[in-house]
Amino acid sequence: MRIEAYSQVQQLYKAQKTSHSTVAGTNGSSKDQLEISSRGKDIQTAKSAVAAAPDIREELTASIKASVQSGDYKVDNSKFAAKLLEKYNALV
Repeated sequence: MRIEAYSQVQQLYKAQKTSHSTVAGTNGSSKDQLEISSRGKDIQTAKSAVAAAPDIREELTASIKASVQSGDYKVDNSKFAAKLLEKYNALV
């Protein structure tokens, strides 16, 4: 490979780069602008509402928590096994 050919190609690309930048630089009055659609705003509102909600709904878990702490919470093994198999079959 000839080094002269490489430098000529390199000069060609440099010339193209500078011409593009001068064209873009001549119009100094253009400004970037961003507009969010109404659907995007709705999604952002929903994300904010989910982030503000607590991770655990205390009104639903308080009774179970009290049963576990008092030792009265009982697990029905057959119901647990049936539910476990149901979830497994849904994955497979």
